[in-house]
Amino acid sequence: MTTTGRRRRMAAVAVVVAVVWTGASVTAYADDPPGSSSSSPPPVIDANSPELMLPDGATLAPAKVLDIKQIVEEEGGEQRREDTNVDVTFALQAEVLFPKNSAKLSPAAAARIRAIAGEVRTQGSGKVRVFGFTDNLGTYEHGLKLSKERAVAVQQVLARELDPGTSYEIRGYSEDYPIADNRTEEGRKKNRRVEVSFPRTAPPPAAP
Repeated sequence: MTTTGRRRRMAAVAVVVAVVWTGASVTAYADDPPGSSSSSPPPVIDANSPELMLPDGATLAPAKVLDIKQIVEEEGGEQRREDTNVDVTFALQAEVLFPKNSAKLSPAAAARIRAIAGEVRTQGSGKVRVFGFTDNLGTYEHGLKLSKERAVAVQQVLARELDPGTSYEIRGYSEDYPIADNRTEEGRKKNRRVEVSFPRTAPPPAAP
């Protein structure tokens, strides 16, 4: 995919190991739907190590690890790529794939999906997840139907490009798991999306 005429934004979230005293709390909010890859287990920490220099009577809460996340987004958010140590996720706004309130792919959609298929082949992944999402307008039931139909439409293009042995997990989530504020049209536009994710077999690309 060419970057000519497009500016991209990048955000990186570093690995964090949260070590806290009992009485404090650390909460990691996961915005990934069921079926997404889980993060690596936290490291083992010796709670009795004198190097921790805990006050008398203090104990450790469980350690938590947040995966590295590197996000590259096209200006306008039409396509978003997220890399972690575990997997790669592409999020495509519904407007670049489908007409309004439709699950029929637009003429320009196939090229974007084929580009993602090329990345799946590069990673050598044999399992692909295709998840559809809508905004919170309309009924939840209609959103479930539309988001699943859109996920199926994208999967069918991927299936023509990838090895026949590739397995797929296809789900529609309606308005669940928003990535932006549904109170604004800009946010709703980002939430109307199809995500394609797959396990990675090579390290994430280095940040520029």
